[in-house]
Amino acid sequence: MAEQMGAIARLSEQLGKLPGIGPKTAERLTHFLLAADRQEVLDLAEALRAIKEKIGRCRQCFNLTEGELCSLCKDAGRDGSLVCVVEQPRDLTALERSASYKGLYHVLHGRLAPLDGVGPEQLTVDDLLRRVRRGGVQEIIMATNPTMEGDGTALYISNLLQGSGVKITRLARGLPSGSVLEFANSQMLADALEGRRTF
Repeated sequence: MAEQMGAIARLSEQLGKLPGIGPKTAERLTHFLLAADRQEVLDLAEALRAIKEKIGRCRQCFNLTEGELCSLCKDAGRDGSLVCVVEQPRDLTALERSASYKGLYHVLHGRLAPLDGVGPEQLTVDDLLRRVRRGGVQEIIMATNPTMEGDGTALYISNLLQGSGVKITRLARGLPSGSVLEFANSQMLADALEGRRTF
């Protein structure tokens, strides 16, 4: 069908491959772009092309960047002795929005998922180990997602780092600020009790 309809159907088909975009939304976006100003559409096309041609991985932390080093790794004001390990660049972005962390990062680009064929070789685990061995890192903060795979990845990495002399910590878990105990699920409550601290 896409071959018969040409450019319009092809665009709808490609937009429909994006996460969270179903056929109806893809069709609406296609018609929005058809009605939009020509320059706006060309600017969008250029931005899409640029992310595939200009964006790569930082040689130190593996965050997305246009240069050899990302802006965070270049920032002399960041604490290089602290390295926060995250699954994806979007996780790094979320932590940066908090404006409360001043260390550096290491992006794994995934998490261990043996059933999906994702092992340590597909992640940047070896690069993290080399980074720690080079020296200067005093603490690794495991900030993988609180899922079975995220926890498994954090445990795997912490086991590899045992004996390195580097402190290994995990993000606290539990109740979000402003929440009510009555509505918290059992896992949130268990995490909150386990991660309690002095008042």
